[in-house]
Parts: sequence; structure tokens; C-alpha cells
Amino acid sequence: ALGIIRSLHARGRLERAFSLETRPYNQGARLTAFELVEDGLPGTLICDSMAAALMHTKGVDACVVGADRVAANGDTANKVGTYGLAVIARHHGVPFFVAVPTTSLAPKTPTGAEIPIEERPSDELCCMKLGGQVHRVPPQGIDVWNPAFDVTPAELIEGLVTERGLIPKTSSGQ
Repeated sequence: ALGIIRSLHARGRLERAFSLETRPYNQGARLTAFELVEDGLPGTLICDSMAAALMHTKGVDACVVGADRVAANGDTANKVGTYGLAVIARHHGVPFFVAVPTTSLAPKTPTGAEIPIEERPSDELCCMKLGGQVHRVPPQGIDVWNPAFDVTPAELIEGLVTERGLIPKTSSGQ
């Protein structure tokens, strides 16, 4: 996904890239923000729950996310929260693109329902490391559901951007 951001910047078409923190493992805060800074790209880090407010108040021209897997019908599996971001983008009329290498296309997987979703340890969601110590945030006894991925339906995706170019949405929404 950052390749698209770099390309837009090189063409003078990027005003600003917004990176979501990508809880609970914070890949956006740790990795994407690092790459934006290292490459000298104009970027702003926001918390995951701010995406709707960002689209509503500041306006966003497009959303670009990555994907770990793409089913034959165009459903995509990516870090948890991607599906919600796609729904928010649709609500605000923001085109939603998935940047993915062709090696992640899974033509033998019919739909996203067949993509296995990894469950992560509850500590990733419940615990924070501060000053070398681990602190539990919620009370003991609360159940935790911590999937690593969610599946975004193809109808919410404008197109897939691969190293071979754009695969646009078909008229059937896939």
C-alpha cells in the first residue's frame, strides 16, 4: 500500500497520508508511520476509531489498504478493522482500494467465508507494556475476542492494485 503513496507523492498528487494505528498490534503506528517519516512523506497518525471523523471533517480522496489474501470473488482478508474502514469509506463516498501482490490472490478460495481467521492471544488486546512492565487494562474475568483479520466483502472494494496494475471492480461488484 505504501508503494501507491510513494508514487502519488512522486507525481505531486499526495497532500497527506493518514495512517491508522492498527490496534491491537500497532503495525500502522510502528511500521507505516516509520516508513512515512523515513521517506519524507507528509503523514499523520490517527487512532483507529477516528477514521469516520477524519472522512467527515477533513475529507479523504481515497483509502488504500493492504491484504493478506484475496478470494476468487474479490473478498479480501486483512488486519482486523479493514472491513469497518471499508464500510465507513462507502458511507462517505470514498473509493476503497486494496494494494496486494498477485502472490496473495487465492483463486482456489471461492469466497472470504473460506479464509481461515487467526485468533490472537487475549494479552495482545488487554495488556500494554509501559516502562518495561506489563499492565492489564480491562478487569480480570472479561471475555476477549481478538481475531487478527477480518474479511472485507468485494462489493465494498473499488479495485485491487497489484504489481501488474489495477484490477477494477466488475459490474457485479466483484
